Order: sequence, then structure tokens, then C-alpha cells
Amino acid sequence: MDDNYDVIIVGTGAAGLFAGLCLPENLKILMITKDKKENSDSYLAQGGICTLKSADDFDAFYQDTLKAGRNENNPESVKIMIQQSPQIMKDLMDYGVEFDRDSEGNLAYTREGAHSQYRILHHQDVTGKEITSKLIMQIEKRKNITVVENATMLDIINKNNVATGIVVEKDGKVMQINAKMIILATGGIGGLFQHSSNFRHITGDSFAIALRNNIELENLNYIQIHPTTLYTTKPGRSFLISESVRGEGAYLLNPRMERFVDELLPRDVVSNAIKAEMDKYNAKYVYLSVIHMDHDQIKNRFPNIYKKCLEEGYDMFKDPIPVVPAQHYLMGGIKTDTWGQTSMENLYAVGETACNGVHGANRLASNSLLESLVFAKRAAKKISEHIDDTLLIDRIINLDNYDKEKLAIENKQLIMDEIKRKDGEFYDKWCKS
Repeated sequence: MDDNYDVIIVGTGAAGLFAGLCLPENLKILMITKDKKENSDSYLAQGGICTLKSADDFDAFYQDTLKAGRNENNPESVKIMIQQSPQIMKDLMDYGVEFDRDSEGNLAYTREGAHSQYRILHHQDVTGKEITSKLIMQIEKRKNITVVENATMLDIINKNNVATGIVVEKDGKVMQINAKMIILATGGIGGLFQHSSNFRHITGDSFAIALRNNIELENLNYIQIHPTTLYTTKPGRSFLISESVRGEGAYLLNPRMERFVDELLPRDVVSNAIKAEMDKYNAKYVYLSVIHMDHDQIKNRFPNIYKKCLEEGYDMFKDPIPVVPAQHYLMGGIKTDTWGQTSMENLYAVGETACNGVHGANRLASNSLLESLVFAKRAAKKISEHIDDTLLIDRIINLDNYDKEKLAIENKQLIMDEIKRKDGEFYDKWCKS
């Protein structure tokens, strides 16, 4: 790593990668990630990515998104996301992303919970892996972009509410890196929860740093609990059973093997229904059944889910599999406008880190990858327009007091305290266990 860059991007998920690719190639760009560059939550996304299939679907897509978000969405953000989705799909396919097609070679669309139409493109049950791996391949071709793995952002350097760089820890060494512009694309907060579908190193560092530096946050308590992760007693990341499985017809069953909820209702409704059944029967999980479905179709559409269940000792064609809700996604985050601009000058946030109101109080399934890409591209455009007029400033700061391990503990407390302050009921229900 050098001392100075035009742009620093913190995070190598879909949003960070796409932002890097959308920035001009004459800019000197640094991308850092806490782990391996492939280990982002975008990489784990199974179900797919929404798109405007035809102009006739705009109103339904818009209303589905607002309904899932309890009408707390920012209408402008939702309209932008939907309107720009066809171009994003074209961009992805131009980068080599392959989506599943039907027997006639046409793009194949699926449907998930709270969607009124089939509008979700997918690549088997590893859509996120397909997208991020192809974006990484493109990033590696860019000579102007340096990617540094196993590097942790500890702080944002700023004065008079203007960001001028970041403090980074790499291999035990703490260093200062200056930049004209900074993009935060660090993902959500799943690593702070006992049960989460997220990677364990995704611990919301950006939000704690924002709290310390008076950067505006919004709705940090708007946390999505995914209804179905594979139950296990093993520690670590919970394995997600994609909502697409229910979209294709799977049933949720209580311990008495009875259906108890419409499987395609919004995620918060289904998660709460599952939690109620678990409490009612003092059970550790409920069941998901695909026994009644076409087994060959399941194998072809969800090969990795099928394989993972077998590895855990469950043959999903013979018996229902045990599933349990787990933390999955953060709708809130660092407050931004529709261009990714935060309340601090020269600081942008994109992807799950940002909150521009597009998801409202509860995200519609498979809108996350789309939202990440749409607004990452917009942030890159805005930065491109202003970076030539931005000065690179080297502020001398004291690095002696930065302790990575101590900060990690303090960060978790800061974030959990903020969630509890905003919504004590949610905290008691989902954050304590």
C-alpha cells in the first residue's frame, strides 16, 4: 500500500467491486478487505437478483418493494433502483456474468416471498458467487486498482466534517492512508450475532466509526431476520436455505408437521411466525419440506443446498429439514442520498453499509444485489464528476492509541447499544440469543 490514493474503497463485495469498475481508469484506487477478497456476503447470495422484466411490471415491482418495506421506503430510491435495473443486468452480462436460461435459451426468472411476479434472475443457487467472481476477474485486469486483503479499517481521518483518509491495520501494523474520496462498502453487522447467515468478520466497523465521528446513521435497528437457515449445533456462519426454495413451492411445517404460515409472505412476517411456533412448542427449529416437489428440479435448481443438507446428514427428499431464523441483512446504516453521499464531505457509502431508504423497514427478497450495484454505479459517477476539484490532504495524526482488539469490543458495544436504544423489543427478541 502507498500513502496516497485518489479513491479508497473499503470492502470487496458486489457494491465495492462495482464501484471500482465504474470509476475512471485514470484514478489511483485502493481496495481493502478484512479477509480474502472473495469472502463477502455478496458472494454468499443464493436466490438471485431482481430486474424489471418489462415496463408493464414497473408498478407491481414498485408496490411489492414498498409493501415489503412497510411503506417506509424512500420512493425516489425505489424508482431509481427499478428504472436502472435493466442496464445493470446488461453491465453484468457484459462482464461475463451468466444467468440461467430456459430450454429455448431465454433468461429464466424465478419468484420469491412477497413478489407478485417472476422477476428474479439467477445462476443456480450461487448467484452471488457468479456475480462477485466475475467482478473480481474484471478488477484484477485493472492496473489502476490495488486490492489488499486482511486489512482492517480502524478509523476515518477527517477535519471540519471533511474526510481525508483512513487508519488501517495490516499484519499488526497501524498506518495512515490518504485519499481524495472514500467509499465505505463494508457490508452489515452479521458477525455481531450468534446466529447469522453472514461471514463472521462482517462486524459493522463502519457504523461504530460513524458513531464516533458524528456521521449520520439511519434506522440501525432495521435488521432483517431470514426465516430459513439450516439448523446446526456447530459454531460459525449459519447456512442459508434460499427463499427461492419456498418460491418454488416448499412448505414450512411446525413440530406437529402442520403448515402454519403462508411461505411467501415478507421475511419479517415469516420469521416472526416461525419464532412463535418455536416458542409455542419449546422447539429449537421448525421444518422445511420439499418432499412433495419435483426432485430432479430441486437438484438442478439448488445443487449446493442439496449437497450441504446431505453433508449435514439430511436427505431433503426423504425428510423435512430443520430450519431456524437467523440475522441476515441490515436495511439501516450510514445515511446517504441517492448518490451515496454521506453527511461527511468526500465520504460515500454503498451496499448494505448505506441507507438511502430503498428497502424501508424490511427488504424485499433479491433486491440487495440490485440495490448494491445501482447505487455503487451512481456513487462512482458522482465521484468522477467531482474528484478533479478535490484536494489530497495529508493530515498528521497520532496512530499510537489504535488497538484493533480493543476497538472490536468497543465497536460491538456501541452498535448493540444503538440498536437497543432504537428498538428495545427487537433487541430483546433477536440480539440476546
